[in-house]
Amino acid sequence: MDIQFVGLPSREVAQTKSRGRDANGSPIEIHLANGDAYPCRHCLGETPAGEEYMILAWRPFETSNPYAETGPIFLCAADCEAMVPSENVPPILVSPRYLVRGYSKEERIVYGTGQVVQTPKIAEYARELLANPTIAFVDVRSASNNCFQCRIKRA
Repeated sequence: MDIQFVGLPSREVAQTKSRGRDANGSPIEIHLANGDAYPCRHCLGETPAGEEYMILAWRPFETSNPYAETGPIFLCAADCEAMVPSENVPPILVSPRYLVRGYSKEERIVYGTGQVVQTPKIAEYARELLANPTIAFVDVRSASNNCFQCRIKRA
């Protein structure tokens, strides 16, 4: 099965930046990258040292339900190009493992799918999950902080 890793949609990122408010209605924080990791969930790359980045609450779901988690993410403050959807693990996934789980088309967690997966095995596990027709997409989240990283869809 062909899969693709995707970042946040450009239109939604642009709208959020223009509003200056996050998913909680709070002002977006802007900071200067000092060389530590500030992985942008739009371009799926690191904000370069010396460039501004944003910290904001994001809910990567269209619906509002008990499973529509909201959490902190980073975005490049300057406009950046969305990562072209790819079957390759994006550059921001540098930790040794991530929480990977499947969601239904109603954007609800499919029980039993959430696993902490070694980074090199993420694509393999996503293919296994997406072979199940009840799973509409797979989200990758930090294994330690549960922050949204990216989404995986059928190609």
